Amino acid sequence: MAADPSFVVGIIGNVISILVFASPIATFRRIVRNGSTEDFRWLPYVTTLLSTSLWTFYGLLKPGGLLVVTVNGAGAALEAAYVTLYLIYAPRETKAKMVKLVLAVNVGFLAAVVVVTLAALHGGARLLAVGVLCAALTIGMYAAPLGAMRTVVKTRSVEYMPFSLSFFLFLNGGVWSVYSVLVKDYFIGIPNAIGFVLGTAQLVLYMAYRKATPAPRKGGGDGEAGDEEEGLAQLVTTGQVEMAQRRGRLHKGLSLPKPSGAPPSSSPRDGLGSIIKSISATPVELHSVLHQHGHGRGHGRFEPVKKDDDVEANE
Repeated sequence: MAADPSFVVGIIGNVISILVFASPIATFRRIVRNGSTEDFRWLPYVTTLLSTSLWTFYGLLKPGGLLVVTVNGAGAALEAAYVTLYLIYAPRETKAKMVKLVLAVNVGFLAAVVVVTLAALHGGARLLAVGVLCAALTIGMYAAPLGAMRTVVKTRSVEYMPFSLSFFLFLNGGVWSVYSVLVKDYFIGIPNAIGFVLGTAQLVLYMAYRKATPAPRKGGGDGEAGDEEEGLAQLVTTGQVEMAQRRGRLHKGLSLPKPSGAPPSSSPRDGLGSIIKSISATPVELHSVLHQHGHGRGHGRFEPVKKDDDVEANE
């Protein structure tokens, strides 16, 4: 007796989907090992927990929905474990926000859907209401990588779009699309067909940009690098202004003012030398220059950190 094609496809879909659900295990091993959630985002795990929970409920309502229950039940269990681990290792402020959302969405909203569906709806209306919710959530989850695709095009780099994840989303959407056709379930079919198209687009994009030359990053970067560049620009501008002011005083016949405690050999060239030293300084030295300049405003020009070879060169 030949096996039911929909059952075979459903089993394959279970295996692929569980592999997708299990992909964050490596991330949470790192979180547990380091005792910190670092910069990993927690919202995807909360939304995926809601989605798999609703799909499990949908499979229980649907006649012959065993394979829907098994895959989404396994996914809900894994996502619940991820959410629990994140709550354990998250910072206090993040933990407070996360607990509120988990209680509101994964407990309150899910309970409301179950109660309203069982108490107020009957027959096909139950399946329709839950199916629409499940399809909408799944479409939203498949659309999430659109941001990564935009980043790939903008940076001409596939660094932020892993091939394995795109490939499994492609397979997952394709298999469950075939399953939906065999069992004539549009709630499963529509979102997974969209996921299949988006997964295909990601793979095409990956093949197009995997060997492309990354686009040069614009100036004024982020974090400490951007702060150093901004501080350096401020130092250069300040030095130029001071030099211009001193030249103006010389043209008026005034003597060059000497800062208190400055060596007799100070000259306007020192301002230019300070700028050159600041540009050639290492990041540690640059921080020292910025620190001294920030505390030295109103007390004459700043004194840059001098390296031994620079001192010898000026001598």
